[in-house]
Amino acid sequence: MSDAAPDFDTAFVAQLDALLRWRRDVRHFRSDPVPEADMQALMASVSLAPSVGHAQPWRLVRVRSADRRARIADHVDAQALAAADGYTDPAQRDRYRALKLHALREAPEIVAIFSDDRPVAGHGLGIATMPEMLRYSTVMAVHGLWLAARARGIGMGWVSIVDPPALTAMLDVPADWTLIALLCIGYPAAPSDTPELEQRGWQAREPLADRLFDR
Repeated sequence: MSDAAPDFDTAFVAQLDALLRWRRDVRHFRSDPVPEADMQALMASVSLAPSVGHAQPWRLVRVRSADRRARIADHVDAQALAAADGYTDPAQRDRYRALKLHALREAPEIVAIFSDDRPVAGHGLGIATMPEMLRYSTVMAVHGLWLAARARGIGMGWVSIVDPPALTAMLDVPADWTLIALLCIGYPAAPSDTPELEQRGWQAREPLADRLFDR
């Protein structure tokens, strides 16, 4: 461990800005595998995330079983069909059905990330009035993983069309773990700095001024 802080110069800041722009939610992956050394580095990056009380509540599950992967993909497909039926406008429903919502069958790696709602680490610090801070900490870990992946040319897609209790049962994890993210990981088929949903006309990025308030 070094006591000397690194010098994050203007060139680094520019690269960081580019990394943030190019961190995209990937739905289309190449078939070539992610080297195990890179996967281990990505998993290790999670441990660098901030967490309330230093509780480190994240729990990572790599889905290695072909059977489990197939069951999860079938489950997500069923959830997506049900979600489509929720759109009363036929045109919007058709646009939704045309979106690619996951790559659970194609992505080289599938990782589910859970948050332990009762971690021993941290000794309860910081969660007396906001216990949800444990889950927020795990979300921060996901974002750090996302950036670490993109910096290596690896893409990630966050799948949210899922029933958390069903996935918890499929992966046989403790009941007091809360699902935070189901992630597809691999090399993007066509990297872009424009969100796919914006490319497909679903939703454009809106002005920051509409979301920034002074009091």
